Amino acid sequence: MSVSKLKINIKDLPTDERPREKMMARGAAALSDAELLAILIGSGNAEETAVGLMQRVLHDCRNSLNTLGRMTVDDLVRHYKGIGEAKAITLLAACELGSRRRREDVVEKKIIRDSRDAYEYFAGMRDLPLEECRVLLLRQNHSIIASAMVSRGGIAGTAVDVREVMRLAVVNRATAIVLCHNHPSGNLSSSREDDSLTRRVAEAGRVMNIRLLDHIIVAEAGYYSYSEDGKL
Repeated sequence: MSVSKLKINIKDLPTDERPREKMMARGAAALSDAELLAILIGSGNAEETAVGLMQRVLHDCRNSLNTLGRMTVDDLVRHYKGIGEAKAITLLAACELGSRRRREDVVEKKIIRDSRDAYEYFAGMRDLPLEECRVLLLRQNHSIIASAMVSRGGIAGTAVDVREVMRLAVVNRATAIVLCHNHPSGNLSSSREDDSLTRRVAEAGRVMNIRLLDHIIVAEAGYYSYSEDGKL
Protein backbone atom coordinates (compact mmCIF):
# COMPACT_ATOMS: atom_id res chain seq x y z
CA MET A 1 0.00 0.00 0.00
CA SER A 2 1.39 3.46 -0.87
CA VAL A 3 2.25 6.01 1.80
CA SER A 4 -0.37 8.42 0.45
CA LYS A 5 -3.13 5.87 1.06
CA LEU A 6 -2.04 5.59 4.70
CA LYS A 7 -2.29 9.32 5.20
CA ILE A 8 -4.69 10.42 7.95
CA ASN A 9 -6.47 13.64 7.09
CA ILE A 10 -7.87 15.98 9.72
CA LYS A 11 -11.30 15.27 8.25
CA ASP A 12 -10.78 11.60 9.21
CA LEU A 13 -10.41 12.50 12.87
CA PRO A 14 -13.39 12.47 15.25
CA THR A 15 -15.21 15.80 15.10
CA ASP A 16 -14.18 16.81 18.63
CA GLU A 17 -10.51 16.28 17.74
CA ARG A 18 -10.50 18.52 14.66
CA PRO A 19 -8.83 21.86 15.52
CA ARG A 20 -11.42 24.14 13.91
CA GLU A 21 -14.40 22.29 15.34
CA LYS A 22 -12.70 22.01 18.73
CA MET A 23 -12.09 25.76 18.77
CA MET A 24 -15.69 26.50 17.82
CA ALA A 25 -17.01 24.24 20.57
CA ARG A 26 -14.55 24.92 23.38
CA GLY A 27 -12.66 28.12 22.54
CA ALA A 28 -9.07 28.81 21.48
CA ALA A 29 -7.67 28.16 24.98
CA ALA A 30 -8.64 24.48 24.67
CA LEU A 31 -6.27 23.95 21.74
CA SER A 32 -2.59 23.07 21.96
CA ASP A 33 0.01 25.25 20.23
CA ALA A 34 0.31 22.62 17.48
CA GLU A 35 -3.45 22.62 16.92
CA LEU A 36 -3.59 26.40 16.68
CA LEU A 37 -0.71 26.45 14.21
CA ALA A 38 -2.34 23.64 12.23
CA ILE A 39 -5.38 25.85 11.68
CA LEU A 40 -3.07 28.41 10.08
CA ILE A 41 -1.35 26.06 7.64
CA GLY A 42 -4.52 24.11 6.81
CA SER A 43 -2.88 20.89 5.59
CA GLY A 44 0.13 18.69 6.23
CA ASN A 45 1.89 16.32 3.83
CA ALA A 46 1.55 12.74 2.60
CA GLU A 47 2.77 11.31 5.90
CA GLU A 48 1.38 13.79 8.46
CA THR A 49 -1.74 15.78 9.19
CA ALA A 50 -1.31 19.50 9.76
CA VAL A 51 -1.38 18.84 13.52
CA GLY A 52 1.27 16.14 13.27
CA LEU A 53 3.49 18.35 11.13
CA MET A 54 3.24 21.23 13.58
CA GLN A 55 3.91 18.91 16.52
CA ARG A 56 7.16 17.91 14.82
CA VAL A 57 8.11 21.50 14.06
CA LEU A 58 7.48 22.51 17.67
CA HIS A 59 9.42 19.50 18.96
CA ASP A 60 12.40 20.64 16.89
CA CYS A 61 11.93 24.11 18.44
CA ARG A 62 11.94 22.60 21.97
CA ASN A 63 8.22 23.42 22.15
CA SER A 64 9.06 27.12 22.13
CA LEU A 65 7.05 29.55 20.03
CA ASN A 66 9.84 32.08 20.57
CA THR A 67 12.29 29.69 18.88
CA LEU A 68 9.83 29.14 16.04
CA GLY A 69 9.56 32.91 15.62
CA ARG A 70 13.31 33.16 15.11
CA MET A 71 13.26 30.77 12.17
CA THR A 72 13.32 32.08 8.61
CA VAL A 73 11.04 31.26 5.70
CA ASP A 74 13.94 29.37 4.13
CA ASP A 75 14.48 27.31 7.33
CA LEU A 76 10.87 26.13 7.35
CA VAL A 77 10.63 25.44 3.62
CA ARG A 78 13.92 23.49 3.46
CA HIS A 79 13.39 21.34 6.54
CA TYR A 80 9.69 20.52 6.52
CA LYS A 81 7.85 18.76 3.73
CA GLY A 82 4.42 20.28 3.34
CA ILE A 83 5.48 23.80 4.32
CA GLY A 84 5.93 26.12 1.36
CA GLU A 85 6.65 29.82 1.34
CA ALA A 86 3.01 30.83 1.90
CA LYS A 87 2.63 28.58 4.94
CA ALA A 88 6.01 29.62 6.34
CA ILE A 89 5.12 33.31 6.00
CA THR A 90 1.78 32.67 7.71
CA LEU A 91 3.46 30.95 10.67
CA LEU A 92 6.10 33.65 11.13
CA ALA A 93 3.49 36.40 10.77
CA ALA A 94 1.49 34.75 13.56
CA CYS A 95 4.58 34.65 15.80
CA GLU A 96 5.22 38.34 15.12
CA LEU A 97 1.62 39.21 15.97
CA GLY A 98 2.08 37.37 19.28
CA SER A 99 5.16 39.47 20.04
CA ARG A 100 3.31 42.68 19.18
CA ARG A 101 0.40 41.68 21.40
CA ARG A 102 2.80 41.24 24.34
CA ARG A 103 4.15 44.73 23.70
CA GLU A 104 0.64 46.16 23.56
CA ASP A 105 -0.12 44.63 26.96
CA VAL A 106 2.78 46.61 28.41
CA VAL A 107 1.90 49.80 26.52
CA GLU A 108 -1.62 49.60 27.96
CA LYS A 109 -0.08 49.78 31.43
CA LYS A 110 1.45 53.07 30.20
CA ILE A 111 3.87 53.35 33.11
CA ILE A 112 7.20 51.53 33.49
CA ARG A 113 7.39 50.75 37.20
CA ASP A 114 10.44 48.50 37.27
CA SER A 115 12.92 46.47 35.25
CA ARG A 116 10.41 43.69 34.72
CA ASP A 117 7.99 46.10 33.01
CA ALA A 118 10.82 47.30 30.77
CA TYR A 119 11.76 43.73 29.89
CA GLU A 120 8.16 42.83 29.05
CA TYR A 121 7.99 45.82 26.73
CA PHE A 122 11.11 44.69 24.88
CA ALA A 123 10.63 40.91 25.21
CA GLY A 124 9.94 40.48 21.50
CA MET A 125 13.55 41.47 20.79
CA ARG A 126 14.72 38.07 22.00
CA ASP A 127 13.42 36.65 18.71
CA LEU A 128 15.57 38.91 16.50
CA PRO A 129 18.32 37.17 14.47
CA LEU A 130 20.59 40.25 14.60
CA GLU A 131 21.56 42.49 17.49
CA GLU A 132 19.60 45.72 17.84
CA CYS A 133 19.58 48.50 20.40
CA ARG A 134 16.42 50.45 21.18
CA VAL A 135 15.56 53.26 23.53
CA LEU A 136 12.32 53.67 25.46
CA LEU A 137 11.40 57.33 25.99
CA LEU A 138 9.54 58.20 29.18
CA ARG A 139 7.89 61.17 30.86
CA GLN A 140 8.59 62.38 34.39
CA ASN A 141 6.13 59.84 35.83
CA HIS A 142 7.74 57.09 33.70
CA SER A 143 4.76 56.83 31.36
CA ILE A 144 5.67 55.78 27.82
CA ILE A 145 6.10 58.37 25.10
CA ALA A 146 7.57 56.15 22.38
CA SER A 147 10.40 53.79 21.55
CA ALA A 148 12.94 53.92 18.74
CA MET A 149 15.72 51.80 17.28
CA VAL A 150 19.11 53.47 17.63
CA SER A 151 21.27 50.82 15.97
CA ARG A 152 21.16 47.48 14.19
CA GLY A 153 24.16 45.30 13.61
CA GLY A 154 25.31 41.72 13.26
CA ILE A 155 25.07 38.60 15.38
CA ALA A 156 27.89 39.64 17.71
CA GLY A 157 27.29 43.35 18.27
CA THR A 158 26.09 46.76 17.19
CA ALA A 159 27.48 50.30 17.51
CA VAL A 160 25.35 52.88 19.32
CA ASP A 161 25.77 56.63 18.88
CA VAL A 162 25.12 58.21 22.28
CA ARG A 163 24.34 61.52 20.58
CA GLU A 164 21.46 59.91 18.69
CA VAL A 165 20.05 58.50 21.93
CA MET A 166 20.13 61.95 23.51
CA ARG A 167 18.71 63.60 20.39
CA LEU A 168 15.70 61.30 20.45
CA ALA A 169 15.16 62.03 24.12
CA VAL A 170 15.32 65.79 23.60
CA VAL A 171 13.09 65.82 20.51
CA ASN A 172 10.46 63.75 22.31
CA ARG A 173 10.82 65.76 25.55
CA ALA A 174 11.66 62.65 27.52
CA THR A 175 12.98 63.08 31.05
CA ALA A 176 13.92 59.41 31.49
CA ILE A 177 14.99 56.60 29.18
CA VAL A 178 15.58 52.85 29.18
CA LEU A 179 18.08 51.25 26.82
CA CYS A 180 17.62 47.70 25.60
CA HIS A 181 19.57 45.44 23.29
CA ASN A 182 19.36 41.75 22.48
CA HIS A 183 21.97 39.00 22.44
CA PRO A 184 21.12 36.58 19.59
CA SER A 185 23.79 34.25 20.99
CA GLY A 186 21.61 33.69 24.06
CA ASN A 187 24.31 34.94 26.44
CA LEU A 188 22.84 37.12 29.20
CA SER A 189 26.16 38.38 30.53
CA SER A 190 27.04 42.04 29.95
CA SER A 191 30.22 42.74 28.01
CA ARG A 192 32.81 45.48 28.48
CA GLU A 193 31.29 47.23 25.48
CA ASP A 194 27.84 47.04 27.11
CA ASP A 195 29.27 48.46 30.34
CA SER A 196 30.96 51.28 28.43
CA LEU A 197 27.77 52.17 26.56
CA THR A 198 25.76 52.21 29.78
CA ARG A 199 28.28 54.48 31.46
CA ARG A 200 28.47 56.90 28.52
CA VAL A 201 24.68 57.19 28.13
CA ALA A 202 24.24 57.67 31.89
CA GLU A 203 26.91 60.41 31.92
CA ALA A 204 25.39 62.19 28.90
CA GLY A 205 21.99 61.95 30.53
CA ARG A 206 23.23 63.56 33.75
CA VAL A 207 24.55 66.52 31.77
CA MET A 208 21.18 66.95 30.04
CA ASN A 209 19.02 66.07 33.06
CA ILE A 210 17.72 62.93 31.35
CA ARG A 211 17.90 59.92 33.64
CA LEU A 212 18.94 56.49 32.37
CA LEU A 213 16.66 54.25 34.43
CA ASP A 214 17.99 50.95 33.15
CA HIS A 215 19.83 49.12 30.43
CA ILE A 216 18.20 45.76 29.67
CA ILE A 217 19.80 42.86 27.81
CA VAL A 218 17.32 40.32 26.46
CA ALA A 219 17.90 36.76 25.24
CA GLU A 220 15.91 33.57 24.96
CA ALA A 221 16.49 32.67 28.62
CA GLY A 222 15.22 35.99 29.99
CA TYR A 223 16.90 39.30 30.74
CA TYR A 224 19.73 41.06 32.52
CA SER A 225 19.15 44.45 34.16
CA TYR A 226 21.90 46.93 35.02
CA SER A 227 19.56 48.53 37.54
CA GLU A 228 18.71 45.27 39.28
CA ASP A 229 22.43 44.40 39.36
CA GLY A 230 23.23 47.70 41.08
CA LYS A 231 25.28 49.08 38.20
CA LEU A 232 23.17 52.25 37.73
